[in-house]
Amino acid sequence: MRTGRGPLFLRRADGWLLLLEVERWCSEADAVDLEVVRRCEGAVLDVGCGPGRLVAALGARGWPVLGIDVSEEAVARTIGLGGQALRRSVFEALPAEGRWGTVLLLDGNLGIGGDPRALLTRMAQLLSPGGLLIAETVPGPDIDERVRVHVTDARGAAGSPFPWARLGTPALLRHAHRAGWRAVDQWTAGDRCFVALRTRPTNNSAEPPKSTADTNSQRARKPSADRLVADA
Repeated sequence: MRTGRGPLFLRRADGWLLLLEVERWCSEADAVDLEVVRRCEGAVLDVGCGPGRLVAALGARGWPVLGIDVSEEAVARTIGLGGQALRRSVFEALPAEGRWGTVLLLDGNLGIGGDPRALLTRMAQLLSPGGLLIAETVPGPDIDERVRVHVTDARGAAGSPFPWARLGTPALLRHAHRAGWRAVDQWTAGDRCFVALRTRPTNNSAEPPKSTADTNSQRARKPSADRLVADA
């Protein structure tokens, strides 16, 4: 992450390797990323923001956005791009809990913690009633696995193991339904797959406008990211 170059891998105990797309993460947001940006609503929290390409793209378009990541290097790169970021786990206390309009779980971050149900519960705590979660899923067959992995490089140097999960779209939809989420969209762009979910609005809360609503009217309602961060 420090150099912006790979290769880096997630490695399971059985030797299985998943290539981490470090170069793409450290590049500018591409057309697939910008489709996600277009769908965002309100203030955006990018969970596992990495080196900050989504935070930078959202900020450049006037969205209030905060990135969080447990990696010091990732947070430093995000701030270096002019974005706002905190070095923090999603399971720690965060600014503006219950008031985010959109939360992003991209680039495999649906696997954080190795427990999809617990992660979805946490996402619901962060979002406003009726808020939007955009999650990237694993392409291909129906994948639903919990594993312990570690990050390794081409020389075999490895970090400490940690729990992780991998979910395809059908598996995410099953977990989301059980956790009380409502699926509103799913799409594929390039070789990447995405699902949009909403929390259940409370009886006295109007659901926010859909992502196809007029951008200018959405921006008029967006709170200041500085104010949200100051609430921490």
